[in-house]
Amino acid sequence: MKDNLKKKVVVSYDVPEDKRRTKIHKILKSYGQWVQYSVFECQLTETQYAKLRSRLHKLIKPDTDSIRFYFLCACCFDKIERIGGEQPRDETIFFA
Repeated sequence: MKDNLKKKVVVSYDVPEDKRRTKIHKILKSYGQWVQYSVFECQLTETQYAKLRSRLHKLIKPDTDSIRFYFLCACCFDKIERIGGEQPRDETIFFA
């Protein structure tokens, strides 16, 4: 894949520790759109994805934390449908 092509990725995470979860949220926020409390939608180049994955991998505790990457084709990404619910607000106190 050429680096200028962007992958459509949904990233979800389950991290029980508040401090680590907040750090993960901040990292993901710099790469994509926060759509639910532990879910981001991202459009990443190959280089951006590699850097994001590396940063997250260094931060997590594999025995207790989980981060999942769901790759979507452009057609599927464009067909994402949302019903109800408010858009998340970035209230850092929620994650502290």
